[in-house]
Amino acid sequence: MKRSSPVSRSGRFAAELNAAAAKFTQSVSFDWRLWEHDILGSLAHAAMLKKIGVLTAREERAIEKDLTAIAREIVAGKFQWSVEDEDVHMNIERALINREPTAGAKLHTGRSRNDQVALDMRMWLREEIMELRFAIRYLQAALVDLGGKYSDVLIPGYTHLQRAQPVYLAHHLLAYVEMLERDRGRLRDCYHRANVCPLGSGALAGSTLPLDRAMVAELLGFRELTQNSMDAVSDRDFVVEFCAAAALLAVHLSRLAEDLILWNTAEFHFITLSDAFTTGSSMMPQKKNPDIAELTRGKAARVIGNLMSLLTLLKGLPMTYNRDLQEDKERLFDTADTVSACVKLMAAMLESAKFDRASCAAAAGDPALLATDLADYLVRKGMPFRKAHDLIGVVVALAEKLGKPLDKLSLEELRSVDKTFGPDALDTFRMKEAMAKRTMTGAPGTEEVAKQLARWREQLSI
Repeated sequence: MKRSSPVSRSGRFAAELNAAAAKFTQSVSFDWRLWEHDILGSLAHAAMLKKIGVLTAREERAIEKDLTAIAREIVAGKFQWSVEDEDVHMNIERALINREPTAGAKLHTGRSRNDQVALDMRMWLREEIMELRFAIRYLQAALVDLGGKYSDVLIPGYTHLQRAQPVYLAHHLLAYVEMLERDRGRLRDCYHRANVCPLGSGALAGSTLPLDRAMVAELLGFRELTQNSMDAVSDRDFVVEFCAAAALLAVHLSRLAEDLILWNTAEFHFITLSDAFTTGSSMMPQKKNPDIAELTRGKAARVIGNLMSLLTLLKGLPMTYNRDLQEDKERLFDTADTVSACVKLMAAMLESAKFDRASCAAAAGDPALLATDLADYLVRKGMPFRKAHDLIGVVVALAEKLGKPLDKLSLEELRSVDKTFGPDALDTFRMKEAMAKRTMTGAPGTEEVAKQLARWREQLSI
């Protein structure tokens, strides 16, 4: 039997769509993943149509029964997706009409694919955001656990990738916990703006039928309704906002990955990554490469690119819906899939990571890391910081000239630079006391880092 024309083509068209054009315009190959939300939206729409008298109770029950059967087929992998019906919406509608011709044909009353796809994407994104925020929590917990396990370990803090000042490893790891918390906050904000129901906006100008938009919104768990039908069908701000938040999350993951890659080198030797998260070389049998971290760093570029694609896609579109918007889904789906995978793998990799205490201690034991503390010593003696800074520079140069570590200069050698140095000057290089002095909120001091670890354990319930 010859297949009838796709349900999206009305009697306006005398000829079938060109086969190449049909392949070019189809989106079901990727938007099929909206199927569950499309069915949920249709069930709520059907309930509302029954309330306003468009559907009978029997018709609504038939629609509910058949949509439920279609959902079971999709879950079982038995549903036949067809590019002839263009997208997920038309495929499901076709299947419904084949089962229930009269009631199925009524379901699209007062609804356009324009507001239907906007609804489905918002519902899908709500769930993705909740899942991603949970995954980020898991990564935060992995970082806090790792910091707690090595709470006594010191490493150099770096600026310009040069050793700067000593910090606790836990303090370094907690910096990423703070970044990730901001990412969770941005995703929470994005959720609120995505959680607005557009259904009832029609193609662009609503409907002359007495649709109960509030009822549909309540059934689908939306907190409010869109207030302008033209904006509702063309708005993709919530997609861009998610992809922007995800891009920044990917940047944070990339920075963490870069630290792990550096720390994993023989030159640093701070950390050992599990064999489960490293790979070998096709040529050099001794190699153990941090590929998961490197790919996490690399995939940030992909996620940033998706954001740029969306912004470019939207910048020239006139009101209201334009077919260009079909291009938003692959960028959205790819971004969500990519950052979710990166977050989950990073957490798993950190759970099995091990730090080398001896290597960390050797690097943090460099007395030059306390040069600023020595300047602070002079400040406590009443010297202006800028002068103290300059004098410590002279002291460092003297140590280099004499071939001595900074803490091995004698009192006489220090006093040859400035008489302000007293017998207690060399006490500055006692690392334990130096770390105890860093007591300000947010500082890498011994008590403060312990307090921050405890705060995050409580906040994360770990």
